[in-house]
Amino acid sequence: MLTIQPPDGTTLVNFDTNFFTTSTAPLTRTVTLFGQPVTIEATPSRFRWNFGDGKPLTTTDPGAAYPDLTVTHSYQRAGIYRASLDTTYTGRFRVGTGAWRSIPGTVTITGATHELEAIEASPTLMGY
Repeated sequence: MLTIQPPDGTTLVNFDTNFFTTSTAPLTRTVTLFGQPVTIEATPSRFRWNFGDGKPLTTTDPGAAYPDLTVTHSYQRAGIYRASLDTTYTGRFRVGTGAWRSIPGTVTITGATHELEAIEASPTLMGY
């Protein structure tokens, strides 16, 4: 799940907008095949941040909430952008209580888009 800060769907042009996900824990499921329990585990390993302006970023970093800004993006123009996060998972499995075995390859899940508006703002000096 993608989280954007500031959280109200509006950011500023030339301002570091923060992106992160808290969906970093492995997903584990156990099924029974031929009478044997088989445990499958999928772990997030790579994140493709689609900022909606044609300048995506791929990291192994899930980002972090403010003030620990590790994945940020600065929009250069005012406009409406559709940001999303695609997560790539690696997998492993085991039969019963046996040793874990890697699953070859990866799978990427495309995330939902979030509308974000970048606006321009001008500072105004106010008297006291």
